Amino acid sequence: MTLGTRDRNLLRNRGGSDAPRRIFALLTAALALGALAVTLPPVVGAADPLVPPGDDQYILLGWNDLGMHCSNKRFADLAVLPPFNTAWSTLIRKGTSTSLPQVVGPGFSVQYEIQGNTYSVGKTDFWTYAPQLFGVNLPDNIGLTGKGLSGTMDWSTDHFAAVGIPITPYDDANLLTEQPFQLANLRAYDSNNVLVASTQIVTPVSNEMTCNACHHPNVGETVDHAILRLHDSEEGTNLQNSRPVLCANCHGSNALGMPGNPSLPSLSEAMHTRHAEETNDFYKCHPGPNTRCLRDVMSTQHGMTCISCHGNTLQVATSIEQGRRPWLDEPRCETCHGASHAESPATLYRNSHNGHGGLYCETCHSSTHAILPSREERDDRQNVALQGHSGTLRECVVCHGITPSGPGPHGYIPTTGVPETSAIAHAAHVETAPNPMRESTEIHYRVVDSQPIRLAIVDATGREVRILTANSQTPGEHTLVWDGKHTDGSPAASGVYFAKLNTAGQTASSRLVRIGR
Repeated sequence: MTLGTRDRNLLRNRGGSDAPRRIFALLTAALALGALAVTLPPVVGAADPLVPPGDDQYILLGWNDLGMHCSNKRFADLAVLPPFNTAWSTLIRKGTSTSLPQVVGPGFSVQYEIQGNTYSVGKTDFWTYAPQLFGVNLPDNIGLTGKGLSGTMDWSTDHFAAVGIPITPYDDANLLTEQPFQLANLRAYDSNNVLVASTQIVTPVSNEMTCNACHHPNVGETVDHAILRLHDSEEGTNLQNSRPVLCANCHGSNALGMPGNPSLPSLSEAMHTRHAEETNDFYKCHPGPNTRCLRDVMSTQHGMTCISCHGNTLQVATSIEQGRRPWLDEPRCETCHGASHAESPATLYRNSHNGHGGLYCETCHSSTHAILPSREERDDRQNVALQGHSGTLRECVVCHGITPSGPGPHGYIPTTGVPETSAIAHAAHVETAPNPMRESTEIHYRVVDSQPIRLAIVDATGREVRILTANSQTPGEHTLVWDGKHTDGSPAASGVYFAKLNTAGQTASSRLVRIGR
């Protein structure tokens, strides 16, 4: 964004702001977004594999608050967002024919661990520059709220949460390939430290937030350094000599709870205004062409994009100029879906209760940008494990123990007269064999009704490689063969793929590995 002379003078030769104020503001923001405590959690040892509870009396449901968290990968030059992820969970005592389900908390604990991702130091240089950026000296692999990559979730009124997990998108076993859909294992224990329930959720994070799609550094400098050099050239600042720079010190960020300089536009307004005439491709920034964080049912089944809800780049900037608060005032479900699907008044979707036993909307529908069924098989794992199929948690028996006779949330009428043991016949299902495959594999799948289905092979980024069928088929079991080729007949490369089925509004997928031919 091009600033006036007054703003240049305010920014020129910027000195460091008060470090305690910075970290206090960040923690205040965390509390506003759902943080519950800032104490160092006990570290969980090498965890056992996830096991089902023995008595089946409790259901543990978890979710990520945003559907995608972003972080700089490098912090030597500038910082927009630190490593900072958030997981929520609800523990429910299962109902019976004579009792309703009940959310429980005091007397129980929930432990979390990031699967196959046990450290962050070395995967990012954040800990080297945290003292200069945020005014704190952090222990290795401990984030700004005291959370690590494993520990204990905090209880607050009606849910457990771990706020500020300092996660990076790199598995310990693969430090070269970004995996933005990281998995977290959650385990609930009673007061006797007996495991009562467990689940697995996605804790998404991407380092793909970068300017290198459009900006190119000079020889010997990073793209972040190039951005500071451009800022100095256009605005008369001296940021190159003030590295590392926390952008929110000057341009306010509600994501960090930092007001910045009130005479300057917020970071969101400045960035969207500056680029309004250059691009409407949100995936150049919101991350990114590989991550493609919008992966929910509205995008996969209804063709919606970022612009469908947020508007184009100029409209985002204009809305902020007209008073919208970025991160705090966002599109609402009720705008399109009506009052019966409205969020809580003056409350974001991620913080809203649905009026069904006090559960959060995200408990059943999952996170913003990942509303189920998702393009990513990992997002659907929890609900598939609980109800036998992907999509919204809608099988009442999961929590109630029975199928109630009355309507549920949003006026949903549960299926009655269908024994729980026959639910499998009404669930989408896909499996492949052989797997791994070389030349070909058989895909065995279940069609739920007589409506058109869609069975496709997608690669690890969610792009369709081959559509195997998009026709109506009789309900029941079917088999098709994938010959390992693209639609144009060219052979697919070795790697990870998914056989993905859409039938009767449900989605099911099976992970498939193609090895060298």
